[in-house]
Amino acid sequence: MKARFITIEGCEGSGKTTILKKLCAEFKEKNIKFFATREPGGSKISEQIRNVILNVENTKMDYMTEALLYAASRRQHLEEIVKPALNDGAIVLCDRYLDSSLAYQGYARGLGIDEVYAINMYATSGFLPELTIYIDIPVEVGLERITSNNRDVNRLDLEKVSFHSKVREGYLEIAKKYSDRIVTIDGVGTPDEVYERVKKVIFERL
Repeated sequence: MKARFITIEGCEGSGKTTILKKLCAEFKEKNIKFFATREPGGSKISEQIRNVILNVENTKMDYMTEALLYAASRRQHLEEIVKPALNDGAIVLCDRYLDSSLAYQGYARGLGIDEVYAINMYATSGFLPELTIYIDIPVEVGLERITSNNRDVNRLDLEKVSFHSKVREGYLEIAKKYSDRIVTIDGVGTPDEVYERVKKVIFERL
């Protein structure tokens, strides 16, 4: 199956956004029709939900509430942005999708991977990407990148290192569980080195 809906996943500071920008530049150069977006967010309503989820003041947010908000944002984004772009013949590149919920809320928050998967299957009517790239890096490396890049800190960035370690464990388990569509890429190295690894996988599937 050719990949038309491609998602990029990873822990905080994994370099997803940088890789996505490089992909967009290459797609433009090769005149490949594409649409780039992100989660949570990507549409007006979904961005409003994103602001609630990531607001550093919302420290009392219940874990299930968090998972449901992500699923609601995902539904709106999918129906309003992703599906129309695919129907228009574009390849959709998305920074995060449901695997983030499986790793963060399902595994790290302890809600259960299968349980969160079920919530998202309902929210998305079972809509899955053909290809997911998971960029794997040591937790300490990712958190150091966030600090050194002076990126805006969100509510999840404030979690303890142990939480981020669980997120990585969750991603690795999910990558094995859904190995038919998830490809794990070593995220250690320069942005160009990591991009070449990602590019090779993606262009083999286009």
